[in-house]
Amino acid sequence: MPDGTAKRVIGKTAERIVSAQAFDEDARIEASVRPKRLDEYIGQKRVKENIQIAIEAARSRGEALDHVLLYGPPGLGKTTLAQIIANELQVPIKTSAGPLLERKGDLTAILTSLETKEVFFLDEIHRLQPAVEEVLYPAMEDFRVDLIIGQGPGARIHPFQLGHFTLIGATTRAGLITAPLRSRFGIVHRLDFYEPADLLIIIRRSAKILNIEMDEAGAEEIARRCRGTPRIANRLLRRARDFAEVRAAGRITQAVAQEALAMLGVDEQGLDEVDRNLMLALLDKYGGGPVGVGTLAAALSEEEDAIEEIYEPYLMQIGMIDRTPRGRMATPRAYEYFGRDLPRRQPRLF
Repeated sequence: MPDGTAKRVIGKTAERIVSAQAFDEDARIEASVRPKRLDEYIGQKRVKENIQIAIEAARSRGEALDHVLLYGPPGLGKTTLAQIIANELQVPIKTSAGPLLERKGDLTAILTSLETKEVFFLDEIHRLQPAVEEVLYPAMEDFRVDLIIGQGPGARIHPFQLGHFTLIGATTRAGLITAPLRSRFGIVHRLDFYEPADLLIIIRRSAKILNIEMDEAGAEEIARRCRGTPRIANRLLRRARDFAEVRAAGRITQAVAQEALAMLGVDEQGLDEVDRNLMLALLDKYGGGPVGVGTLAAALSEEEDAIEEIYEPYLMQIGMIDRTPRGRMATPRAYEYFGRDLPRRQPRLF
């Protein structure tokens, strides 16, 4: 089962095999296949190089690394990269998530326990309560928290100095981070969907660690259908392994991968039934758009956040849907892929 956060955020989409949200099973497997050092981290070349330079500069000065903000779709390695940064700095790491910090005291307790140069990883940082977020401002900028001693008229504020720590924030919704918080991060990077060549390396590496027999064509088939996301690649690899062990003598070939993924409802573009229902609603029910995201969500009995955060990023990445000022529109590629005729006069996008 997916964790509570995933179920709350994306509702029924949490059960999807191509969901980039972490399931309990993913957490167990990822611990064994997750890279520990930067030289083991595959993909995100620009981000990796910039972080490597920042780490080496901080180490040479004997200082804490600047605060880091990582954003992008789920499943691309933000948590992994945070742990790698701590490993490279050779410092401990404490982790938490925005929804778990309900009161100022929750965050204050963590901050006051941090050692000098220690890494504090805060996932879903965009979901911090405003009052809790305000605690971060002096902590990030001046390495200070203001403790309130006493109650009522006799209460007084006592500044408590913190060690120079590194906050690494992660989010899938960078636009929801307030300007004052974002401005306090010295290093800001977006993680993008992975290229097929990088996914192939990740799949081969995971197969080796998990002792999965697989040929090159089988790996390429999985890489094509995993939506540019390492977490989904590893999940599809495990499901293909199960299929191969039961029906194909334990070896993943291209034919085995195709049959296994077809049984899972994952097509050649990595789309599942939910994606196809969205695109068919847009194409057939609304004439290809433009249509508002609220209308699409109602037609699919889904949440607007699920449309914007889970479905759209990948559909936009592969060029099947456009966001326009007037709403969502299907692209010519979507008409072709789903076997629909292009309208004679396409509405202008802008």
